[in-house]
Amino acid sequence: MSDPNTQTAARIDLLLVADMVQPGARVLDVGCGDGALLEMLTRDRKVDGRGIELSQAGVNGCVAKGLSVVQGDADTDLINYPDDSFDFVVLSQTLQATRHPKLVLERMLRIGRRAIVSFPNFGHWRVRSELMFKGRMPRTETLNYSWYDTPNIHLCTINDFVLMVDELGASIDRAVALDRNGSKVRVNAPWWLWNLLGEQAVFLLHRKRG
Repeated sequence: MSDPNTQTAARIDLLLVADMVQPGARVLDVGCGDGALLEMLTRDRKVDGRGIELSQAGVNGCVAKGLSVVQGDADTDLINYPDDSFDFVVLSQTLQATRHPKLVLERMLRIGRRAIVSFPNFGHWRVRSELMFKGRMPRTETLNYSWYDTPNIHLCTINDFVLMVDELGASIDRAVALDRNGSKVRVNAPWWLWNLLGEQAVFLLHRKRG
């Protein structure tokens, strides 16, 4: 049986992403999985939604729901989209599974006027305590894999992500950190506190266009 806290946090993550998307916008959901977010956006925000998903099973499930989804790889296929193809490009809980996360984010910001990224925070205090006191790779609700079978190959912290955004010359329009129970970490808290208390984070970004 799944942890109800995990379900709550995941649901709030989807709602936060959806809340950042303007109604009627053109949206590309990268790594859309079973299409839960894309379905929500199409139904509740009336978006013109498209998806790209690596697994054939995920694509089949999305198509069965009537969603416009193609099979593709975030690392290699975003290059095929022209500049400003979408109003929003979303990468939900997938950044850490990409081979070239900085390049993926750079391409998202090129093809979308806004990018929304959510990811698990490897700087959370539970992760730190697992390493410090048990000497083992952490396994938490948001990082629920053993080290030898995890799809997460580029784990990062909230601080790491903020630095990468700065290196890309992008701006943060909105950011939210969620604790273990899916509650928001204090909005005006400094990044280091978000990095300590947030199990996951959601960022709305745009590229500065000169």
